[in-house]
Amino acid sequence: MLRRQLAPRPDWQQQAAQYGFHFHTMYGEPYWDESVYYQFSLAQIENDIENPSAELHEMCLAVVDAVVNSEQLLTKFQIPRPFWELVRDAWQSGAPSLYSRLDLVYDGNGPAKLLENNADTPTSLYETGFWQWLWLEQQVDRQQLPRASDQFNSLQEKLVYRFADIAQWYGINQMHFACCKDTDEDRGTVQYLQDCAIAAGLSADFVFIEDIGLADTGVFTDLADAPITDCFKLYPWEFMLRESYATELAQAQVNWLEPLWKSIISNKALLPQLWKMFPNHPNLLPAYFADEAPSSLDGKWVKKPLFSREGANISLIENNQTSTLSDGPYGEEGFILQAFHPLPRFERNYTLIGSWLVDNLPAGISVREDTSLITQDLSRYVPHIIL
Repeated sequence: MLRRQLAPRPDWQQQAAQYGFHFHTMYGEPYWDESVYYQFSLAQIENDIENPSAELHEMCLAVVDAVVNSEQLLTKFQIPRPFWELVRDAWQSGAPSLYSRLDLVYDGNGPAKLLENNADTPTSLYETGFWQWLWLEQQVDRQQLPRASDQFNSLQEKLVYRFADIAQWYGINQMHFACCKDTDEDRGTVQYLQDCAIAAGLSADFVFIEDIGLADTGVFTDLADAPITDCFKLYPWEFMLRESYATELAQAQVNWLEPLWKSIISNKALLPQLWKMFPNHPNLLPAYFADEAPSSLDGKWVKKPLFSREGANISLIENNQTSTLSDGPYGEEGFILQAFHPLPRFERNYTLIGSWLVDNLPAGISVREDTSLITQDLSRYVPHIIL
């Protein structure tokens, strides 16, 4: 695993405008960075990332099956009691999921270690499935990269096929797509998914989360008062289940992407439960619910809220002393402890691997880097190749 320098394409910003990549720079700082790339061998990808990702995903599904059948675990996972039956029904009915991203610590020498599972609302999808692939093709064509260069990336192809499968599963030809207002990255992600759905033969209507209404008949509607029956929502379940409209979710009978059972594995409670069910697995880090952790912990531990996003509210515990690494709005829901495993450092940059899955199948990777130990929403995205 090598970090290499490369001259950026001179016209990449013009192309970004042409292709709708409007969030390549955020708050005056570069988000997309093609002045460098990471190089992997095929063996690293297949043996250290792809195969373990498939196995980790199956382990996560085993956790779902355990949790939906345990009131104690549903409580531990902070799933509100009124929705236990809905979560269970979504799982037992086989409600299909679309995609997820495992965040992995990997330095080129396996095994990769799971940090968390972004199973509900992962972003950086467009830049993974389309934009970094376009970069690869053009840099090879311009002889800036070796002709033999490849990329672990079948994400867009798999998304299109999966939308076709889901349309057949539900017997539909139309779907709504939703995200919150004032988030360029979220809107870009959802627009990309709309494009994939259209390529699969669906019509794809958009509505902002804030604009979804509730009809007298108990169904959710868009601004044209059209009923929302099937919807991809880039809005986390832990928020939705605590909104004022949550009591209407059962009656509205929407087929949601992601399905409600994803609320279990997008939750940091997944990590200690994985460690309980698969102790000492080579791709797992030791983890405990905060109220079940040993009274004396050796070494360094990371304290994470169950619902933390974008690296918020993270603390480091060492020698029973706690230091705050990042602030944020989370924590009332409880915490887990995970053994500290530092991200690899390349030229003052800490690097995180995102391993994507679509329809339970590994589909590619994304690489993020930051000068901070914690990868957050503004951490730089850099492309990768296999050589």
